Amino acid sequence: MREVAGYIPDIGEEDFQKKILIFKRNDIEIEVEIPLLTIEQINKVIDKVKKANTEILKSFSVVEILNIIDKAIDRLLDRTTSYRQKAEQQLPIITGYDEEVIRLGLTSYLKKFRKHELQRFVLEDLGNPLLLDDFQPRIKGGFSKAVGPNLITHIWSGNVPALPLWSFISALLAKSGNIGKVSSAEPLFAGWFARLLVEIEPKLADCFAVIWWKGGDKERETCILEQSDVVVGYGSNGTLESLRSRTPITSRFLAYGHKISFGVISHTSLDSQKSFGTVRQAALDVIRYDQQGCYSPHIIYVQHGGNVSPREFARYMAHELDNLEKRYPRRSLSMEESAALASWRQKEEMSVFFDSQKEVLGNTTHDWTVVYEEEDINFTPSCLNRVIKVIAFEKIEDLIPTIEPHRAFLQTIGIAGSPKELFHWAESLGRIGVTRITALGSMTSPEAGWHHDGRFNLLDLINMVDIESSAEVYSEKFAPYVD
Repeated sequence: MREVAGYIPDIGEEDFQKKILIFKRNDIEIEVEIPLLTIEQINKVIDKVKKANTEILKSFSVVEILNIIDKAIDRLLDRTTSYRQKAEQQLPIITGYDEEVIRLGLTSYLKKFRKHELQRFVLEDLGNPLLLDDFQPRIKGGFSKAVGPNLITHIWSGNVPALPLWSFISALLAKSGNIGKVSSAEPLFAGWFARLLVEIEPKLADCFAVIWWKGGDKERETCILEQSDVVVGYGSNGTLESLRSRTPITSRFLAYGHKISFGVISHTSLDSQKSFGTVRQAALDVIRYDQQGCYSPHIIYVQHGGNVSPREFARYMAHELDNLEKRYPRRSLSMEESAALASWRQKEEMSVFFDSQKEVLGNTTHDWTVVYEEEDINFTPSCLNRVIKVIAFEKIEDLIPTIEPHRAFLQTIGIAGSPKELFHWAESLGRIGVTRITALGSMTSPEAGWHHDGRFNLLDLINMVDIESSAEVYSEKFAPYVD
C-alpha cells in the first residue's frame, strides 16, 4: 500500500525528489511517499504562499474561514467519508496505536474544531472576532485591527495523531500563509487536512504547504526560518533551542517543548460509590495514546482519608489498566522504549527491598505498570507507555515543595475533588507553574480555545494595528465635506 503525504501548491514544477517512509504493523505495510524539496523549490513555495496570503486569504472574512474549516471537520467526523476511513485504516499502522484508540481519539479531538467551538476559540482571544476583518472601535477611542503575519512556519511533532491541527487552524484564523513541516512519525494527517480544505474552497490552493525534511537538516530549515514572520515549534528542548538560534531576532518564535502533567485525587471522590468511576477516569487518561501527549499524567496523587485508601486505589488502578489493555492494547514499543521501560521498572522493583510500603504492580508482559509510593512523595516523571506512579498524600501543601522545582515543565492537572478543593488546589498549583486544570478523565482532551502552556492561540500570532483617536480627529480637517 502506498500513500502520498504532504501538500504542495502549484509552483510550475512536477519533478520532486521523493522520500519513502515505511511503516509496518501486523504484516500490513504502508509506503508513505513525501516530496523532499530542493532549496530552489522551497523558495518558490514560500513566494507562492506569501503572494496567495496577501491576494486571497486576507480577502476572506473570518466567518467564511470558519465555515470552510467547519465543513472540513464535518467530513473528517463522518465515518463514511474517504478521508475519515483512510485515517482509521492507516493511522493505526503509521502510529502503532490501537484502532479503537485512534477512532475514539480522533472523534473527541476533531469535535474541538467545529464552527461553534471555533467561535469560542476566536472570542476567547480577541473578544470581538470582527477585529480580524476590519478596524473596530475601542472603548478608549480610536480603532484597532488584528493583522496576521504573511508566513507562519510550523515544525510539528508526531507523538499524537492530528496534533498539527491546533496551530494550522489558528494560523488560518489569523489569515496567515502557512508552511508546515510534518514529523516522520506521523506524516499524513496535516496533508489530508490541507487537501480537504482545497477541495472545499479551491481559492485556498496556494495559501499553504505541508512538506517534510529530515530533522536537523539545517540548510532547509534555515532557508525557511529566515523568511518566516512567525515560527511555531514543537519538540524537545534541544530541537527548539536549535530552531530558535537560527530564527531571525525580528521573527517571533513560539516554542512548545516537553511538559509534565499529573492527577490529584481527593478523599471526597473515594467513597464506595464514586471510587470506581474515579479509578476508571484516571486509567483512561493513562492509556490514551500511551501517555505520549504533554497533557498525559505521569503521577496520580491520592489523598488519605477516603473509604478507599491510596494503596487500594493503586490496586484498583492496576486492575483497570489490565482490563483496558485487553480492549485497547498498547502499541508495540521501539527497542529504545523497551529498554527504557525495562530499566525503569527494574529500578523501581529493586527499591521495594528498601521500602516496605512501596509496591510495584504489572502483568507478566509489562504492558502496564503501577508503582505505589507512600513515604516518598518526590515528583519523579515516569517513562511513559502506560507506566504510572500512585503517591499517597495528606494535604496539598505537602506536595507543593516537591513539585515547584519542576515549574518550567508543568502543564495539566486532572482533579477529582469537591468544588472547594478544586479552587483551593487550583490556587496553590497555579502559583507554581500549572497552566491547565481539568477533570480527571479529560486530561488528554483540551477544550477549544485552551491557553496552550498558559499562552494564547491567536494573540501570539497576530499584531494589533491601532488608529489612535488623535489621527481620527485630525483627519476630519481634510475631509471633502469640511467647509
